[in-house]
Amino acid sequence: MPATITQSSSRTSLADAKSEVESGYGSGQSDYSPSSSTSSLPLMSLSKAHIEHLNNQLEHMHPMDILRFCKIMFPNLYQSTAFGLTGLVTMDMLSKIQTENPESKSVDLFFLDTLYHFKETYDLIDRVKARYPNVPVHIFKPDGASTTKELEDTYGEELYKVAPDMYDWIVKVEPLQRAYDELKVVAVLNGRRRAQGAARGSIPIIELDEERGIVKINPMATWSFKQVNDYVKEHDVPYNALLDQGYKSVGDWHSTSPVKEGEDERAGRWKGQSKTECGIHNRKSKYSKFAQTSERTQKTAAAPAGQIIEPVA
Repeated sequence: MPATITQSSSRTSLADAKSEVESGYGSGQSDYSPSSSTSSLPLMSLSKAHIEHLNNQLEHMHPMDILRFCKIMFPNLYQSTAFGLTGLVTMDMLSKIQTENPESKSVDLFFLDTLYHFKETYDLIDRVKARYPNVPVHIFKPDGASTTKELEDTYGEELYKVAPDMYDWIVKVEPLQRAYDELKVVAVLNGRRRAQGAARGSIPIIELDEERGIVKINPMATWSFKQVNDYVKEHDVPYNALLDQGYKSVGDWHSTSPVKEGEDERAGRWKGQSKTECGIHNRKSKYSKFAQTSERTQKTAAAPAGQIIEPVA
């Protein structure tokens, strides 16, 4: 069943069109109104077989060539990053590619500010903006909170300990979905690599997140930490000062610690806990109860006085 990216929503969805499976491309007329306007046509249509074919072709390509290809291939392409080392290398490559063709559409970056990042991370963002003026940065914070105090006034202190899944929903998952919606993201670049271990050990370069309707691209999936680090040194890429203090993967200050010699790169994330991901790479359905509560709250706030909102099942 092919993944179709539509012009109207600029997002991915699944469509049952056998003719598209053969070619990997299709007009999409069977899925849209019979209007002859090109606005009703999908921007592109990819079958799972075609995604597999692309992965086979991209597997042995240099990340910069993968990025060049994706910049042409995918409409509304963005980069999602927490300014980790891999994301910074991707950003540097994208900046160089943009310099090759300044008139082309840039690949903008978006950052999810949980309000609990290290000071060193915020300092890095300022340095990145100064170094890469041709890479626009969009910042998304938890809904209704612009400071840690505002968030804790609403949900209490140490929500990340008391209700970690709820915390992930509020500071990562919901802001991520909001970023996808507001920016009309079709495909997103991220910094996951196989060498990081755990669930990332077998990730493909291109994958379809069917729940979120997004094409995810891991342009540096095949690179090791050494390759990433060597690139940073060779090209003088700005990086988080914490990396010089034993950290290899930096997230929120309350769930990040230095990594010991011989440990996996992400061993310092949620040390002593069973979780290995912050939420944005988990299945969306894991957070469905929080999404339902949020939707009900929004409906209640928007309802006219006296109108009764039915409970969510």
